[in-house]
Amino acid sequence: MPQIQLLNGKKILFDKSINGFELSKKISKSLEKEALIMEVDGELKDLSHQIKKDSKVKIITSKDKEGLEVIRHDAAHIMAMAVQELFPGTQVTIGPVIENGFYYDFARKDPFTVEDLKKIEKRMSEIIDRDVKTKREVWDRSKAISHFKKIGEKYKAEIIESIPKNEELSIYHHGETWHDLCRGPHLASSSKIGKAFKLTKVSGAYWRGNSDNEMLQRIYGTCWSSKKELDDYLHRLEEAEKRDHRKLGKEMDLFHFREESPGAVFWHEKGWLLFLRLIEYMRIKQRLAGYKEINTPELLDKTLWEKSGHWDKFGEHMYTSETPDEKTFAVKPMNCPGCVQIFNQGLKSYRDLPLKLSEFGKVHRYEPSGALHGLLRVRAFTQDDAHIFCTEDQITQESLEVTNLILEIYKDLGFKNVILKYSDRPEKRVGEDIVWDKSEAALLTAIKKSKLEYSINKGEGAFYGPKIEFVLRDAIGRDWQCGTLQVDLNLPKRLGASFIDKNGTKKVPVMLHRALFGSLERFIGIIIENYAGKLPFWLSPSQAVVCSIAEENNQYVKKIFEELFKEGIKCEVDLRNQKINYKIREHSIAKVPIIIVCGKKEAAENTVTIRRLGSDKQETMKKETLIENILNENKMPLN
Repeated sequence: MPQIQLLNGKKILFDKSINGFELSKKISKSLEKEALIMEVDGELKDLSHQIKKDSKVKIITSKDKEGLEVIRHDAAHIMAMAVQELFPGTQVTIGPVIENGFYYDFARKDPFTVEDLKKIEKRMSEIIDRDVKTKREVWDRSKAISHFKKIGEKYKAEIIESIPKNEELSIYHHGETWHDLCRGPHLASSSKIGKAFKLTKVSGAYWRGNSDNEMLQRIYGTCWSSKKELDDYLHRLEEAEKRDHRKLGKEMDLFHFREESPGAVFWHEKGWLLFLRLIEYMRIKQRLAGYKEINTPELLDKTLWEKSGHWDKFGEHMYTSETPDEKTFAVKPMNCPGCVQIFNQGLKSYRDLPLKLSEFGKVHRYEPSGALHGLLRVRAFTQDDAHIFCTEDQITQESLEVTNLILEIYKDLGFKNVILKYSDRPEKRVGEDIVWDKSEAALLTAIKKSKLEYSINKGEGAFYGPKIEFVLRDAIGRDWQCGTLQVDLNLPKRLGASFIDKNGTKKVPVMLHRALFGSLERFIGIIIENYAGKLPFWLSPSQAVVCSIAEENNQYVKKIFEELFKEGIKCEVDLRNQKINYKIREHSIAKVPIIIVCGKKEAAENTVTIRRLGSDKQETMKKETLIENILNENKMPLN
């Protein structure tokens, strides 16, 4: 006689075991229709699962995160089923749910084409219309291995052989003809998937991610609970493609990458001007907030990294070099050990705390070549780093101040929607648990006092302390993790940092690691995509271009250019013997905010004609008016 406790606290007593179908029907007719799977005492189960003991149960629908994930999981299975119906002899390997969709890896001699994807989509729709039923079975290990080898599924047999012997092997059947090894859970039938899906691309993937193994074919798909959600997502993909910072970076002549230095940016003049403008803005904000800017060496002896713990915990990501005198050095992957060395110069008192040291430090971290992605994932990058040395009593206040500063800066740059993610101690860490207890409690208190929305990422903290991640949402709804704040009670002790408290006792300071952008390179990539290249005027690396209509106007054009340049405007001059419409089109593609046109009439009347980016309208004004307007637009958004 199981007693079922529902999500709302209501308890229902049954005289015998009950499955999810019966329970959802008992709750309501509408829930019976919407039910997909269920959660029983924290574990996801098929609706066919029999509940035999007292349990807490939640019926999962498409409105739940877990509901959408199971729809995508079933879509992956139905895709694999469609592939094997259309292309007999194709082996299926693994097919997990991923963010916004799913994929399946296939072993097949002939590559899949775009036309093949259309055929597979069509067959998936047919299978969904058939409403094939789902059935779960538990198989004996030897039976499962023998079966999949017999039907030519060697990859599936290999997967089973790698599963621990004490683990239950479940096989899911979709209809009478197709089945796969899977933990589940799954929908009751294929019709529950709906038609809000699309196969997006095919790519190569090594078996088990190992380049020594066979190359498989991976088909990606996306799936949603409604056609509107699918259409919205496809629109975002289309927008994201238009906004790709790599494409815009080329059009705007900002940067490029080369194989000779993978993951490192070759900044062009305009890109470097953008980089420096952001640093200029940050310097002002940080100085007003009480930070002192420092700079530390990029190359440091191995012994320092061993003391800090980075050599053991982060060594695989570090670039190292041996000198002729047999010393080993590492290019810094982080700025913090160097910053501690500056703190350690001279005796510090509690009166000196908090001490805020900022650094635009270049760091290098090895990333697999396949993970590199333009400015968004690089090996060499500049952190807008800072380390705040303070007492334990100051943690909460300093954390609040950092949070407010980050939010101010994001707002200035056009990002108003920010979410906090709190991460506590990871399994692989340094320091005693009592130290972690203190730092976690202090950081959580600061988060709660900020009154901002936050989520908790269990076990995702840095190896030396808990952290807050600041996630901003861009113009097309994508989330980007940027700023971080980390509490560290371990590194200062390891590197001998200390201060004298008001009682004359020597104590170890707390160290707050803080980055506002995270990486300037990555943040620039995010900004470019957020604005689709149409950057705010004050930030634009090329704010105006003065164009001549004919050679006879060149002197007047040069004069306008010189006056703007002397006023600090990032301005160019275009004297090329090209038609003015050609020049306007070219500079518009390069996202120049203001195009200034000067011809015979403008020269005679001491005026200019301007066209703003994204507008077909032209406006003629006195050059003095232009300069005044531009100078007002060029002011930094400092609060």
